[in-house]
Amino acid sequence: MKGSSIDFLLALLERGYDKKSWHGPNLRGSIRRVDAATSARRPATGRHNIWEIVVHCAYWKYAVRRRLLGEKRGSFPSKGSNWFARPVVGGNEAWTRDLEMLEEMHRGLREAVAGLSPADLSAVPPGSKVNNWETIAGIAAHDVYHAGQIQLLKRLV
Repeated sequence: MKGSSIDFLLALLERGYDKKSWHGPNLRGSIRRVDAATSARRPATGRHNIWEIVVHCAYWKYAVRRRLLGEKRGSFPSKGSNWFARPVVGGNEAWTRDLEMLEEMHRGLREAVAGLSPADLSAVPPGSKVNNWETIAGIAAHDVYHAGQIQLLKRLV
């Protein structure tokens, strides 16, 4: 692939999230045509459902963007961090809102990465143990990891 490290990382983000890839469904592909009822089913008591995984992915896109830009905590649309109990009241409407939130968090992350300079990639943000390059590559892998989980959950529930 020709281009900069930024272009490479943007391509990783897109392939993990919504661009066609050889590895099978990406995160958006794994939730395509999943309705609220299916997303809310749990494989077992105390286990996360598809809906919770979707919001978890949105949260970590937000967290990575925040780290890259040096923003403070507190602007994620839902209260809490990491895992958020779902379903919430609202069924299909609430599911649609959370899907839109995932999309919004992805766009924000993508814009943050596109705005970095190549020199920014080696920086380690305050409170982090890894540099920006590793963080961005990691969030792309995070999408693929959870896409696989969702594919399995769809078959279990």
